This record gives sequence, structure tokens and C-alpha cells, in this order.
Amino acid sequence: MTEPNPSPPSVPPQPAHRGNGRPRAILLLVALIAVGCAFGYWFLTKDHASTDDAYTDGRAVMIAPRVAGMVVILAVKDNQPVHAGDLLVRIDPRPFQAAKDQAAASLAVARAQLANAQATLETVRVTVPARLDMARARLTAATAEQTKAKADAGRQRSLPKEATTRQEIDNADAALRTASANVAQADAAVREADILGDSIAQAEARVHELDAQVALAQAQLDVASLNLEWTNVTAPQDGWVTKRGVEAGNYVVAGQALMSLVTPEVWVTANFKEDQLDRLRPGQKVDMTVDAYPSLKLRGHLDSVQFGSGQRFSVFPAENATGNFVKIVQRVPVKIVIDEGLDPKRPLPLGMSVVPTVHLGDGR
Repeated sequence: MTEPNPSPPSVPPQPAHRGNGRPRAILLLVALIAVGCAFGYWFLTKDHASTDDAYTDGRAVMIAPRVAGMVVILAVKDNQPVHAGDLLVRIDPRPFQAAKDQAAASLAVARAQLANAQATLETVRVTVPARLDMARARLTAATAEQTKAKADAGRQRSLPKEATTRQEIDNADAALRTASANVAQADAAVREADILGDSIAQAEARVHELDAQVALAQAQLDVASLNLEWTNVTAPQDGWVTKRGVEAGNYVVAGQALMSLVTPEVWVTANFKEDQLDRLRPGQKVDMTVDAYPSLKLRGHLDSVQFGSGQRFSVFPAENATGNFVKIVQRVPVKIVIDEGLDPKRPLPLGMSVVPTVHLGDGR
């Protein structure tokens, strides 16, 4: 007798799953919020250009001596504020004072020689023409005596023997020879006096030579005076002493860097990407924050854009003519002038990080 098959156990009905669309709704809501935030950020920043590649900049003047010598006075300390004309370093002035005294003595000697030459020139200008005139007058007189002696000698020779004597004839001939010799002597004196006219030119040349020597001695004195003055190294303008590398007792040479002087004028140099330059214009307002002083808010304006990228003026510029060229977005320095917000109690040393935000809408 066959047994009936047992019936399978009944499975209770499972409840239908509810809420399968909730995760999707949450994801959709998050996506909408993200899109809204992104749109809001874009809308708020579409007229702004910012970069974190910016720093404070200014002028650092290198202080160097113009003469060499031993430093006898060091008048400043590190980071000390100074004003234009303040003494920074004094170099031993004694050798330069001696050189100045020597140049002054040389100038005095040259001036004395010039004065003597000028007096000689004045004397020559008077005596030489006078001697020439005197020699010509003597020649005229000698010529007249020679003419008379010739006439006397001729008359004595033309007289009959009974009207004259041999002695008278000899005396007339002797007088003629004496008169002729006087004429020759006077003529030589004229030629000599005429040659002495060149002494005027020589005296004038000597005066010009000594005048040039006086000018040379004056120039040497001026140089010696400048060298003595340059033993005092002073501040060329207001600022703060930085990078001091000299001590009292050091021997320094001309052109050696002793220290740097940072001037009070400070601005911001911001390196914007080249694709940010399209809407940058001089005069646009700029808000700036300083990493060192989070609470310090600076305001300024865009002053100018450098005509050249930072890479163009680097020590080793890129050689883009090679075959392995890779395009890189370049950065261009932009100068930003600080108009307000500076705090004297919180100085801005050069090179501090700054984040500028340019309001592009101001320059449309």
C-alpha cells in the first residue's frame, strides 16, 4: 500500500521592498548641491584672478666702497634703520689725507712756476721788440756814419797832393773802415734781435705748458679730495641695513659688497599664468592677504605687466628649438602697488608670500 507524498511546507510571502529610490534621491541631491556650489563659486570668482605665486618685492641697494683701505669705524648694526647721508662705514683716511696734501703741494708748485713763466713772458714781450728797435737804430746811425766816412775818404783822395797830406788820407780811410765795421756790427745786432723774436713764442709755449700742469695738478687734487671724502661710506637713501658682511678691522677693496640697504618702498610681484593675462589691465583693484599676517588685509592696484615671462629672464632659459619640446604654461610677473592696509608694527620684509586677488571687472 503506497503512502501519500507529504505536501511541501508552505513559504510565507515576503514583504515587498520599499524605499529602493531613496539612495538615488540622495545621490541626486548631493550632485545638485555640488553643481550649485560649483556654479556659485564660478559666478562669484568669474571676475577675479588670483595666484599664490606672489611675494613682496622692493629695492635692495648694495653698499660698496669706492676706495680700498682698513675699516676703522662700523657705525651700523644688523637690521638698523638709517636715513640718507648717515655714516655706515669709515675707512682709514690717513693715506688719503697724505695724498691730498701732496697733491695740494704739487698744485702750489705748478702755480708758482706758471706765475714765473707769465712774468717772463711779459718781460720778453717788452724787451725783445725794444732791443730790435734799438739795433735797427744803431744800424741806421752806423750806416749814416759809413756814408759820411765814404764821402770824406772820397774828398781826400780827390784833392790835389798839395791840398792834403798822406796822414789825412789814411785817417779818412781808417774812419771809413771803422764806419763799415760799425755797420756790420749793427746789422748783426739787428739779425740777433730779430731772432730773439722767437723767444716770445717760446715763452708763450712755456706758459701754456705750465698752465696745463696747473690743470693736471688741480685734477689730481680733486681726485685726492674725492678719495678722502669716499672714506666715509654713507647711506644713499632711507632704509634698513641687511646682509651686513663687514666688521671693524676688515680690509676692504673698491666695489666689495659690504651690506645691502632695503628701501621703504614695498610692492607685490605676482606671477600670473599666461592664460590669466587676457583681462588684466593696469589700474585694476587688488585685494591681498599675507601668509605671515592672516589678519592683515592689503589693498592696492595693478601697476604694470612685465614684457617677458619669468623663464625668459632666467639664468638658463629653455631651448625650445629641440625636438623634445613640452609645452608648459608660462608665468608672467605683474607689479602690484600697495595703496593701503600697511601696519608699521608688522613690517613686510622682501620675499614674503602674498595671495593677491585682482578684480577684473574694474578694468573692462
